[in-house]
Order: sequence, then C-alpha cells, then structure tokens
Amino acid sequence: MNEVLPELDELLFSSVEGVLVESVEATDAVVRVGARTTAGRAACPGCGCRSGRIHGSYLRFPRDLPTAGKFVVVSLRVRRFVCEEESCERRTFAEQVPGLTRRFGRRTERLRSTLASVGLALAGRAGARMTDAFKVSVSRNTLLRLIASLPDPASAAPRVVGVDEYAQRKSRVYGTVLVGVETRRPVDLLPDREADTLAAWLAERPAIEIVCRDRASFFAEGATRGAPQAFQVADRWHLWHNLGEAAEKCVCRHRSCLRPAPEQPEESQEEPEPTASSPWPTGHRFAERTRTKHATIHALLAAGHSKRSVARQLGMTLNTILRFSRAASPEGMFTGQWQNRATRLDAYKPYLDQRRQEGCTNAWKLWEEIKEQGYPRG
Repeated sequence: MNEVLPELDELLFSSVEGVLVESVEATDAVVRVGARTTAGRAACPGCGCRSGRIHGSYLRFPRDLPTAGKFVVVSLRVRRFVCEEESCERRTFAEQVPGLTRRFGRRTERLRSTLASVGLALAGRAGARMTDAFKVSVSRNTLLRLIASLPDPASAAPRVVGVDEYAQRKSRVYGTVLVGVETRRPVDLLPDREADTLAAWLAERPAIEIVCRDRASFFAEGATRGAPQAFQVADRWHLWHNLGEAAEKCVCRHRSCLRPAPEQPEESQEEPEPTASSPWPTGHRFAERTRTKHATIHALLAAGHSKRSVARQLGMTLNTILRFSRAASPEGMFTGQWQNRATRLDAYKPYLDQRRQEGCTNAWKLWEEIKEQGYPRG
C-alpha cells in the first residue's frame, strides 16, 4: 500500500500542492480518501501575515468528484495556526488548500466547478436531473447559487452600444439597459434613465464609436454629453414602432372617411312589427334567444304537454317555465336588468359618438371633456 499511495497522490491531487494521501478506504457505496496538509506556513486571511505556529488540527470532509459510480469523500486533516501579528484582530485561523478547499465549503473546488459548468449549460431543473446521472445529486437552487457566485466574465469595451429602457416595475420604476450590438449581449444595467447617469457611463468608455439608442430626449442628451465622439443612430425597432403608431393615429383621425355611408332604407307601407318598442332590437342575441325560448315553450304547452314535462324536456327549472308561460309575448320578459334605463350619461352620448367618429378613443380624455361640460360621475 505504501508503494501505491504516491501514485494515488499524483492521481487525485496532481494540481494541488501541500496535500499528502495517507489512506484509501473503499466500501460498496463510498470511497474515503484520508489526506493531510503538509505546508509549513499559512497566510492569515485578516492581515496576510504568514505564520508557522500551529494551534491545533481538525478533520474536514469535503465531497469530491465521484469515481466508478461511488461517492468520494476526502477526510482532510487541516491545521489551525496562531496569527503572530499583534495588531491583527484574528488570534487563530484555519488554513485553506488552494484549488481544493474554501472557507465553509463542503465540496472540493473541482466538484464545485463541475456543478457550476452543469448549471451554466442546463440551468436549474435540467441541471439537477443531470447531476443524478453522475451520482452527485444536488437541488436546482444549489446550482443557481453556484452560478450566482461566479464572477462576471470579462468583456471588452463595446464599439457599438445599444441604449434602451427596461421596466423594474411597469409604469413606476424604469432603468437603462446597455447592449453590445455586435455581440448581442447585455453589457450593463443602470438604475435609472437619467441623462447624467448615462453620460457618466459613456464617459468612462471612450472607445465607443456608435450609440444606437431610443429616441427619448434624455438618452439623446446623455449620449451627446457622455460620448461626443460617437455617432448616434436610432435603432430599427423603434423606427418601425414609431411609424406604426403614427399610421394608427392617422387612420383613427380619418376613421369616419373609411366607413361607407349607410344606405337609406326604402320606405315601406307595412305595419310596424310589435317588437319595435322592445328595448332590444331585432337581431340582438339575447332578444332572439328569449323569443326562441318563448315560442318553443308556448308550442309545447299548446301541444298538450304539462309545465313539468316542458321543464324536463328543455332542461329548465319549473319557475322559468311558469314565467315564460305567463308572458303573452316575448317582450314581457324584457324587464329588470334587461330594461334600458335612463342614465346620467345619456345627455353626453351624442357628443361621445361624435368624438369617436373623429378618431378619439382615449377613455380618460373623453371623460375629462364631458366632465368640463358638467358630467358629475367618475
């Protein structure tokens, strides 16, 4: 075994210095690797002073990458040193093995980096399912925490930057998003959409040559002040969006011109229908449905069916059948909430119809206009 341990040391900790393998124990499900640190001195994390005075030692059990479908646990004996710097607030500190452990870490650095790579490739749920395949089961939240702890990747200063707003809380709080147009990746997020904030951000990056921005005035002012050397252009999406809004407003203003003139009905000498005084005109879906039910119920009653029999055949309650049977005509059913009642808005309906014909469809604006004319309600 003593001849094999140096080879295991080279195999397991080839990229780690200051660690010596002492034993390897394999069971049916777990492989335990006993190791210890061999560095003579360690640096204090508080003051950076290196100390060789040992205070004590203890065991750590970080999990490592699995092997042959088994868990690998490193039983690592680390030491606690006494800080020899009198001005340091720390009296003792535990040593960390670069490339193997970190403070409060329960996984080795290589297992941690592997899980972070899985999380970056597959995100939370899919990544958690993939970790089951190589016997290191973790939750999706663990993968997301590992991704969040990674440092931001270094990115070169963009040459062409896109500037637009984004909503932190719609209609309440807005910020500014900056995107590298050539890489199509977000570059930075600003907490607001003020010209001063954008100007300060652009002033720190003199390599920017083109600013592709929204047509808002504060973006124009910020780009002019922060990057006077840059050429400003309007992005294609906002040009098409503004063109669509302008076309829609133009069509709304001329809506009355697009509607054909209604044909004048020919005068007929026929007697008016009995339903002319009905609050619902002929063709109204509720009125036609009520008339159909009334005709069906009265036809069944005239054929000799009882009211209970009619209720069973039509799937209605007996009270509904009684109300329809008592009404001599369908118009007798148009009562209660179906009846057209006078409202305080009736005096303003001609004006509202006229404004709608002119293309005004903003309810708030129409309400303000009729409120000036004396409309008392909300």
